[in-house]
Amino acid sequence: MSQKEKVVLAYSGGLDTSVIVKWLQVEKNMDVVAICGNVGQDERDLEPIRQKALDIGAIVSEAMDMREEYAADFLTRAIAANALYEGVYPLLSALSRPLISKHLVDVAHETGALYVAHGCTGKGNDQVRFETSIRALDPDLQIIAPVREWNLHSREEEMEWAAAHDVPVPTTKDKPYSIDDNLWGRAIECGVLEDTWNKPPDDIWTMTKEPSEASHEGEEVIIGFTAGVPTSINGQEMPLLDLIIHANDIAGRNGYGRLDMIEDRVVGIKSRECYECPGALLLINAHKSLEMLCLSAETLREKQKLDIQWADAVYRGLWYSQIREAIDAFNVYTQQHVTGEVRIKLCCGGLFLDGVRADRSLYDYNLATYDESDTFEHAKSEGFIYVHSLPHITWSRSQGPGSR
Repeated sequence: MSQKEKVVLAYSGGLDTSVIVKWLQVEKNMDVVAICGNVGQDERDLEPIRQKALDIGAIVSEAMDMREEYAADFLTRAIAANALYEGVYPLLSALSRPLISKHLVDVAHETGALYVAHGCTGKGNDQVRFETSIRALDPDLQIIAPVREWNLHSREEEMEWAAAHDVPVPTTKDKPYSIDDNLWGRAIECGVLEDTWNKPPDDIWTMTKEPSEASHEGEEVIIGFTAGVPTSINGQEMPLLDLIIHANDIAGRNGYGRLDMIEDRVVGIKSRECYECPGALLLINAHKSLEMLCLSAETLREKQKLDIQWADAVYRGLWYSQIREAIDAFNVYTQQHVTGEVRIKLCCGGLFLDGVRADRSLYDYNLATYDESDTFEHAKSEGFIYVHSLPHITWSRSQGPGSR
């Protein structure tokens, strides 16, 4: 009897990947190595998910704690880049995929597997992110995407296939949401959300309190940064992983962090996505405020353009790319002096900047003030304004309003 080929599966324990564990055995005659990455999802204990893959027939099932690596190597860079796709979405799924891909490739090398599989659909973003990352890390690995191959045309048909093959899945026909969550937030899609006029059901939100029910007094929070990395909350220093968890709790209980957006997917489709990202949005907004104090006007203008490019590249699955690394190198320089504190008021779903200070601020009180300590030389403005206006004066006399 010939030995079966091995395939390493990115496994979450949800509907698609639970069915895939069995499908790869039945349809491809493969031994499945299931890898579940703990990147801070809702499940505190991934042992039941790990065991379920074994029960379905995987020869190996591992639950890897990737949270500290995720925070240190991925989220620090996202914060430095103020990463918001289309100015809104904090890239929670897009950031975790390259990390999971790295571990999938490592496990494939360790086990001698020549195949890597994922549970992404044929019209989603994650197929692009997984496959682009895997190919960048090892172009020789072959990729299997069962959802693009099998003859199951809806989530209902998947659930029926699962029932017929004794595969336990958590999704029911009454609540067919697709949820992806990690330390940086939660992404919710499918079901009633596919009608853009439907209001998001109350039960999709789990990280944030209903804003109208949050404290009307609000809550003040001070975020401390060291070289662009959040290092303290309200004066208490803590590891980044713990700080993000704490930030999620604080912002969430004040009803802050809900998003409902129409998003442009990589594959050219507009989709309606709901996100809960209380900690991510709190930290990114605090970081942007501190940068305004610490970076020059020219640097800020250039960085704002690069921030957009960074978020777009990572959204499109280009974590392992020259452009992302080049922008990160720029950000390493810009973050040198982004050290200080930002005071924010959270109230009934809103975020309000209340104060900012930095160790090496570019704000000079004596230059900015209008009181008697003003050191700005007002008389020199006249010459500056003339030189500043000179090209426009020339244009006006030759071609503009003054020439008519």
